[in-house]
Amino acid sequence: MGIIFGGRSTEHEVSTVSATTVLSAIDPARYTPVLIGVANDGGWHVAETEPPLLPEAVFGHPDAERVEPVLGDRLRFLDASDQRLGRRLDVIFPIVHGRGGEDGSLQGLLDLANVPYVGTGVLASATCMDKLVSKRILRDAGLPVLPAVELNSSAVRHDPRRLVQRAEAAFPYPVFVKPTCTGSSVGVFKASDAAALEQAVVSASAYDTHVLVEPAVEAREIECAVLGGHQPEASVLGEIVSRNEFYDYEAKYASDTTELKIPAELPESLSEALRNAAKLAFEVMKCWGMARVDFFVNQTSSEFWLNELNTHPGFTDGSMYPKLWQSSGIELPDLVSRLIELALERHQERSMIQTRFES
Repeated sequence: MGIIFGGRSTEHEVSTVSATTVLSAIDPARYTPVLIGVANDGGWHVAETEPPLLPEAVFGHPDAERVEPVLGDRLRFLDASDQRLGRRLDVIFPIVHGRGGEDGSLQGLLDLANVPYVGTGVLASATCMDKLVSKRILRDAGLPVLPAVELNSSAVRHDPRRLVQRAEAAFPYPVFVKPTCTGSSVGVFKASDAAALEQAVVSASAYDTHVLVEPAVEAREIECAVLGGHQPEASVLGEIVSRNEFYDYEAKYASDTTELKIPAELPESLSEALRNAAKLAFEVMKCWGMARVDFFVNQTSSEFWLNELNTHPGFTDGSMYPKLWQSSGIELPDLVSRLIELALERHQERSMIQTRFES
Protein backbone atom coordinates (compact mmCIF):
# COMPACT_ATOMS: atom_id res chain seq x y z
CA MET A 1 0.00 0.00 0.00
CA GLY A 2 1.11 3.54 -0.64
CA ILE A 3 1.06 6.48 1.77
CA ILE A 4 1.08 9.80 -0.07
CA PHE A 5 2.04 12.76 2.11
CA GLY A 6 3.51 16.27 2.01
CA GLY A 7 2.11 18.33 -0.83
CA ARG A 8 2.28 21.87 -2.17
CA SER A 9 0.20 23.57 0.46
CA THR A 10 0.53 25.48 3.71
CA GLU A 11 -0.21 22.21 5.53
CA HIS A 12 2.83 20.34 4.19
CA GLU A 13 4.45 19.87 7.61
CA VAL A 14 1.20 18.79 9.28
CA SER A 15 0.74 16.19 6.55
CA THR A 16 4.20 14.76 7.19
CA VAL A 17 3.52 14.39 10.91
CA SER A 18 0.19 12.70 10.12
CA ALA A 19 1.95 10.29 7.76
CA THR A 20 4.34 9.33 10.55
CA THR A 21 1.40 8.39 12.77
CA VAL A 22 -0.35 6.40 10.04
CA LEU A 23 2.88 4.57 9.21
CA SER A 24 3.35 3.55 12.85
CA ALA A 25 -0.22 2.20 13.02
CA ILE A 26 -0.10 -0.04 9.95
CA ASP A 27 -0.21 -3.79 10.59
CA PRO A 28 3.02 -5.07 8.96
CA ALA A 29 1.55 -8.57 8.74
CA ARG A 30 -1.17 -7.29 6.41
CA TYR A 31 0.36 -4.33 4.60
CA THR A 32 3.75 -3.36 3.18
CA PRO A 33 3.89 0.45 3.22
CA VAL A 34 5.48 2.47 0.44
CA LEU A 35 6.01 6.13 1.32
CA ILE A 36 5.45 8.61 -1.51
CA GLY A 37 6.40 12.15 -0.58
CA VAL A 38 5.23 15.21 -2.50
CA ALA A 39 7.78 17.97 -1.97
CA ASN A 40 7.02 21.68 -1.71
CA ASP A 41 8.20 22.14 -5.28
CA GLY A 42 5.66 19.56 -6.48
CA GLY A 43 8.15 16.75 -7.09
CA TRP A 44 7.05 13.20 -6.23
CA HIS A 45 9.55 10.90 -4.53
CA VAL A 46 9.63 7.48 -2.98
CA ALA A 47 10.89 7.84 0.59
CA GLU A 48 12.44 5.37 2.98
CA THR A 49 10.41 4.38 6.04
CA GLU A 50 13.47 4.66 8.31
CA PRO A 51 14.54 6.83 10.06
CA PRO A 52 11.33 8.51 11.30
CA LEU A 53 9.97 11.20 9.04
CA LEU A 54 10.30 13.93 11.63
CA PRO A 55 12.39 14.55 14.72
CA GLU A 56 10.40 14.48 17.93
CA ALA A 57 8.30 17.53 18.76
CA VAL A 58 9.47 19.42 15.69
CA PHE A 59 6.72 22.03 16.06
CA GLY A 60 7.81 22.83 19.58
CA HIS A 61 11.48 22.86 18.68
CA PRO A 62 13.41 26.16 18.98
CA ASP A 63 14.45 25.71 15.36
CA ALA A 64 10.86 25.16 14.16
CA GLU A 65 11.41 27.59 11.31
CA ARG A 66 13.99 25.12 9.99
CA VAL A 67 11.40 22.40 9.47
CA GLU A 68 11.96 22.21 5.72
CA PRO A 69 15.73 21.49 5.86
CA VAL A 70 15.10 18.92 8.61
CA LEU A 71 12.49 17.21 6.46
CA GLY A 72 14.84 17.13 3.50
CA ASP A 73 17.54 15.42 5.55
CA ARG A 74 15.23 12.93 7.25
CA LEU A 75 13.25 11.82 4.19
CA ARG A 76 16.32 10.82 2.19
CA PHE A 77 14.24 10.89 -1.01
CA LEU A 78 15.12 8.12 -3.41
CA ASP A 79 15.15 8.16 -7.18
CA ALA A 80 11.67 8.02 -8.74
CA SER A 81 12.65 4.77 -10.51
CA ASP A 82 12.73 2.96 -7.15
CA GLN A 83 11.95 -0.72 -7.71
CA ARG A 84 9.23 -0.76 -5.03
CA LEU A 85 6.98 1.05 -7.49
CA GLY A 86 7.49 -1.67 -10.08
CA ARG A 87 4.41 -3.42 -8.70
CA ARG A 88 0.92 -1.96 -8.63
CA LEU A 89 -0.11 -0.54 -5.27
CA ASP A 90 -3.18 -2.29 -3.88
CA VAL A 91 -4.47 0.78 -2.07
CA ILE A 92 -3.41 4.35 -1.35
CA PHE A 93 -3.71 6.18 1.96
CA PRO A 94 -3.58 9.85 0.91
CA ILE A 95 -2.63 11.98 3.88
CA VAL A 96 -1.99 15.20 1.96
CA HIS A 97 -3.82 18.03 3.71
CA GLY A 98 -5.02 21.18 2.02
CA ARG A 99 -4.96 22.19 -1.63
CA GLY A 100 -3.95 19.43 -4.02
CA GLY A 101 -4.65 16.72 -1.47
CA GLU A 102 -8.12 17.02 -0.04
CA ASP A 103 -9.76 19.22 -2.67
CA GLY A 104 -10.46 16.41 -5.14
CA SER A 105 -7.31 16.84 -7.25
CA LEU A 106 -5.47 13.82 -5.89
CA GLN A 107 -8.67 11.79 -5.73
CA GLY A 108 -9.31 12.47 -9.43
CA LEU A 109 -5.82 11.30 -10.32
CA LEU A 110 -6.27 8.08 -8.35
CA ASP A 111 -9.70 7.49 -9.91
CA LEU A 112 -8.19 7.86 -13.38
CA ALA A 113 -5.48 5.38 -12.40
CA ASN A 114 -8.19 3.06 -11.02
CA VAL A 115 -6.39 2.70 -7.70
CA PRO A 116 -8.40 2.28 -4.46
CA TYR A 117 -7.79 5.03 -1.90
CA VAL A 118 -8.80 5.92 1.62
CA GLY A 119 -11.35 8.67 2.11
CA THR A 120 -13.91 10.55 0.09
CA GLY A 121 -14.12 10.85 -3.67
CA VAL A 122 -13.71 13.83 -5.97
CA LEU A 123 -17.10 15.47 -5.43
CA ALA A 124 -17.19 15.27 -1.63
CA SER A 125 -13.55 16.30 -1.35
CA ALA A 126 -14.03 19.37 -3.52
CA THR A 127 -17.31 20.54 -1.98
CA CYS A 128 -16.21 20.02 1.62
CA MET A 129 -12.99 21.91 0.92
CA ASP A 130 -14.93 24.97 -0.25
CA LYS A 131 -16.43 26.51 2.87
CA LEU A 132 -19.11 28.52 1.08
CA VAL A 133 -20.24 25.72 -1.26
CA SER A 134 -20.51 23.32 1.65
CA LYS A 135 -22.53 25.88 3.64
CA ARG A 136 -25.05 26.09 0.81
CA ILE A 137 -25.42 22.30 0.54
CA LEU A 138 -25.70 21.81 4.29
CA ARG A 139 -28.23 24.65 4.61
CA ASP A 140 -30.31 23.10 1.84
CA ALA A 141 -30.37 19.87 3.87
CA GLY A 142 -31.77 21.75 6.86
CA LEU A 143 -28.55 21.79 8.89
CA PRO A 144 -27.76 25.02 10.78
CA VAL A 145 -24.75 26.96 9.47
CA LEU A 146 -23.51 30.48 10.05
CA PRO A 147 -24.21 33.03 7.27
CA ALA A 148 -21.24 34.28 5.28
CA VAL A 149 -20.16 36.82 2.69
CA GLU A 150 -17.64 35.75 0.03
CA LEU A 151 -15.12 38.23 -1.34
CA ASN A 152 -13.07 37.74 -4.50
CA SER A 153 -9.38 37.98 -3.67
CA SER A 154 -8.61 39.85 -6.88
CA ALA A 155 -11.23 42.47 -6.02
CA VAL A 156 -9.87 42.63 -2.47
CA ARG A 157 -6.44 43.58 -3.79
CA HIS A 158 -7.89 46.31 -6.03
CA ASP A 159 -10.35 47.90 -3.61
CA PRO A 160 -10.28 46.31 -0.14
CA ARG A 161 -12.20 49.15 1.50
CA ARG A 162 -15.28 48.71 -0.71
CA LEU A 163 -15.43 45.01 0.10
CA VAL A 164 -14.93 45.72 3.79
CA GLN A 165 -17.99 47.95 3.64
CA ARG A 166 -19.93 45.10 2.08
CA ALA A 167 -18.98 42.80 4.95
CA GLU A 168 -19.78 45.49 7.51
CA ALA A 169 -23.26 45.85 6.01
CA ALA A 170 -23.86 42.14 6.54
CA PHE A 171 -22.51 41.55 10.05
CA PRO A 172 -21.67 43.43 13.24
CA TYR A 173 -18.20 43.19 14.72
CA PRO A 174 -16.39 41.02 15.59
CA VAL A 175 -16.14 38.86 12.48
CA PHE A 176 -13.92 36.05 11.26
CA VAL A 177 -12.09 36.19 7.94
CA LYS A 178 -11.06 32.93 6.26
CA PRO A 179 -9.65 31.81 2.93
CA THR A 180 -12.46 29.81 1.34
CA CYS A 181 -10.40 26.68 0.65
CA THR A 182 -7.71 26.17 3.29
CA GLY A 183 -7.45 24.10 6.44
CA SER A 184 -5.64 24.07 9.79
CA SER A 185 -6.85 27.65 10.38
CA VAL A 186 -4.19 28.95 7.96
CA GLY A 187 -4.99 32.54 7.02
CA VAL A 188 -7.85 32.86 9.52
CA PHE A 189 -8.17 36.19 11.33
CA LYS A 190 -10.55 37.76 13.82
CA ALA A 191 -11.40 41.43 13.25
CA SER A 192 -13.11 43.83 15.66
CA ASP A 193 -13.04 47.05 13.64
CA ALA A 194 -12.78 48.33 10.07
CA ALA A 195 -9.00 48.70 10.06
CA ALA A 196 -8.48 45.16 11.34
CA LEU A 197 -11.03 43.79 8.88
CA GLU A 198 -9.34 45.46 5.92
CA GLN A 199 -5.97 44.06 6.98
CA ALA A 200 -7.52 40.63 7.54
CA VAL A 201 -9.15 40.36 4.11
CA VAL A 202 -5.93 41.47 2.43
CA SER A 203 -3.86 38.95 4.40
CA ALA A 204 -6.33 36.09 3.92
CA SER A 205 -6.53 36.75 0.17
CA ALA A 206 -2.89 35.71 -0.14
CA TYR A 207 -3.92 32.11 0.57
CA ASP A 208 -6.83 31.64 -1.83
CA THR A 209 -8.77 33.12 -4.75
CA HIS A 210 -11.76 33.84 -2.49
CA VAL A 211 -12.16 34.98 1.11
CA LEU A 212 -15.03 34.34 3.50
CA VAL A 213 -16.33 36.70 6.19
CA GLU A 214 -18.73 35.36 8.82
CA PRO A 215 -19.98 36.59 12.20
CA ALA A 216 -18.12 35.59 15.35
CA VAL A 217 -20.25 33.74 17.89
CA GLU A 218 -19.54 33.13 21.56
CA ALA A 219 -19.53 29.37 21.36
CA ARG A 220 -17.85 26.17 22.42
CA GLU A 221 -15.94 24.27 19.73
CA ILE A 222 -17.21 20.69 19.58
CA GLU A 223 -15.95 18.03 17.19
CA CYS A 224 -17.28 14.65 16.10
CA ALA A 225 -15.48 11.94 14.14
CA VAL A 226 -17.43 10.00 11.52
CA LEU A 227 -16.36 6.64 10.12
CA GLY A 228 -17.95 4.39 7.52
CA GLY A 229 -19.64 4.23 4.17
CA HIS A 230 -23.35 3.85 3.51
CA GLN A 231 -24.10 3.55 7.22
CA PRO A 232 -21.63 5.88 8.95
CA GLU A 233 -20.94 5.82 12.67
CA ALA A 234 -20.36 8.85 14.88
CA SER A 235 -17.84 8.91 17.71
CA VAL A 236 -18.17 10.42 21.13
CA LEU A 237 -17.85 14.19 21.07
CA GLY A 238 -14.78 16.20 21.97
CA GLU A 239 -14.35 19.82 22.97
CA ILE A 240 -11.42 22.07 22.14
CA VAL A 241 -10.50 24.60 24.80
CA SER A 242 -7.92 27.05 23.50
CA ARG A 243 -6.21 29.73 25.54
CA ASN A 244 -5.65 31.66 22.32
CA GLU A 245 -8.27 34.12 21.11
CA PHE A 246 -9.47 31.35 18.79
CA TYR A 247 -8.35 27.87 17.71
CA ASP A 248 -5.67 28.99 15.26
CA TYR A 249 -2.70 27.16 13.70
CA GLU A 250 -0.48 27.75 16.74
CA ALA A 251 -3.15 26.45 19.12
CA LYS A 252 -3.57 23.33 16.99
CA TYR A 253 0.06 22.35 16.51
CA ALA A 254 2.42 24.36 18.71
CA SER A 255 0.63 25.38 21.92
CA ASP A 256 0.90 23.28 25.07
CA THR A 257 -2.06 25.10 26.64
CA THR A 258 -4.74 23.84 24.23
CA GLU A 259 -6.93 21.29 25.99
CA LEU A 260 -8.93 18.50 24.35
CA LYS A 261 -11.84 17.34 26.49
CA ILE A 262 -13.04 13.88 25.55
CA PRO A 263 -15.88 13.23 26.01
CA ALA A 264 -17.28 16.75 25.88
CA GLU A 265 -19.48 17.69 28.81
CA LEU A 266 -22.85 18.19 27.14
CA PRO A 267 -26.44 17.17 27.90
CA GLU A 268 -27.21 13.75 26.44
CA SER A 269 -29.96 15.15 24.22
CA LEU A 270 -27.60 17.76 22.72
CA SER A 271 -24.82 15.18 22.24
CA GLU A 272 -27.23 12.94 20.36
CA ALA A 273 -28.42 15.85 18.21
CA LEU A 274 -24.83 16.72 17.28
CA ARG A 275 -23.92 13.12 16.48
CA ASN A 276 -27.00 12.76 14.28
CA ALA A 277 -26.20 16.06 12.55
CA ALA A 278 -22.63 14.85 11.92
CA LYS A 279 -23.87 11.63 10.30
CA LEU A 280 -26.44 13.50 8.21
CA ALA A 281 -23.79 15.98 7.03
CA PHE A 282 -21.49 13.08 6.12
CA GLU A 283 -24.23 11.53 3.99
CA VAL A 284 -25.46 14.81 2.46
CA MET A 285 -21.95 15.73 1.33
CA LYS A 286 -21.48 12.18 -0.05
CA CYS A 287 -18.45 11.49 2.11
CA TRP A 288 -16.87 8.07 2.46
CA GLY A 289 -14.43 6.57 4.91
CA MET A 290 -13.78 9.40 7.31
CA ALA A 291 -14.55 12.99 8.18
CA ARG A 292 -14.29 15.21 11.23
CA VAL A 293 -17.36 17.37 11.67
CA ASP A 294 -16.84 20.61 13.60
CA PHE A 295 -19.59 22.46 15.44
CA PHE A 296 -20.06 25.72 17.29
CA VAL A 297 -22.34 25.28 20.31
CA ASN A 298 -23.91 28.26 22.05
CA GLN A 299 -22.42 28.69 25.52
CA THR A 300 -25.77 29.34 27.21
CA SER A 301 -28.27 27.32 25.16
CA SER A 302 -28.53 24.19 23.04
CA GLU A 303 -28.31 26.14 19.77
CA PHE A 304 -25.53 24.94 17.48
CA TRP A 305 -24.08 25.58 14.03
CA LEU A 306 -22.18 23.17 11.81
CA ASN A 307 -18.87 24.86 11.00
CA GLU A 308 -17.26 22.49 8.49
CA LEU A 309 -16.44 18.94 7.47
CA ASN A 310 -12.78 18.00 7.25
CA THR A 311 -12.42 15.01 4.93
CA HIS A 312 -8.69 14.64 5.65
CA PRO A 313 -8.50 15.19 9.41
CA GLY A 314 -5.10 15.28 11.03
CA PHE A 315 -3.50 12.07 12.29
CA THR A 316 -0.84 13.65 14.49
CA ASP A 317 -0.42 12.59 18.12
CA GLY A 318 -2.57 15.53 19.18
CA SER A 319 -5.25 15.22 16.48
CA MET A 320 -8.89 14.93 17.46
CA TYR A 321 -9.98 12.33 14.88
CA PRO A 322 -7.93 9.36 16.15
CA LYS A 323 -8.38 10.48 19.77
CA LEU A 324 -12.16 10.54 19.42
CA TRP A 325 -12.22 7.01 18.02
CA GLN A 326 -9.84 5.78 20.68
CA SER A 327 -12.27 7.11 23.29
CA SER A 328 -15.08 5.38 21.37
CA GLY A 329 -13.29 2.02 21.60
CA ILE A 330 -11.32 1.89 18.32
CA GLU A 331 -7.54 2.00 18.69
CA LEU A 332 -5.39 3.60 16.00
CA PRO A 333 -4.18 0.37 14.27
CA ASP A 334 -7.78 -0.87 14.01
CA LEU A 335 -8.92 2.54 12.77
CA VAL A 336 -6.32 2.57 10.00
CA SER A 337 -7.22 -1.00 8.99
CA ARG A 338 -10.92 -0.13 8.93
CA LEU A 339 -10.25 2.88 6.69
CA ILE A 340 -8.28 0.69 4.28
CA GLU A 341 -11.11 -1.87 4.22
CA LEU A 342 -13.60 0.90 3.44
CA ALA A 343 -11.37 2.08 0.59
CA LEU A 344 -11.37 -1.39 -0.95
CA GLU A 345 -15.13 -1.70 -0.41
CA ARG A 346 -15.78 1.56 -2.24
CA HIS A 347 -13.47 0.61 -5.10
CA GLN A 348 -15.17 -2.75 -5.52
CA GLU A 349 -18.56 -1.08 -5.58
CA ARG A 350 -17.42 1.44 -8.19
CA SER A 351 -15.90 -1.32 -10.31
CA MET A 352 -19.40 -2.78 -10.78
CA ILE A 353 -20.63 0.37 -12.54
CA GLN A 354 -21.35 -0.20 -16.23
CA THR A 355 -18.79 1.71 -18.32
CA ARG A 356 -19.88 0.65 -21.80
CA PHE A 357 -23.23 1.31 -23.39
CA GLU A 358 -24.71 -1.34 -25.64
CA SER A 359 -27.94 -0.38 -27.40
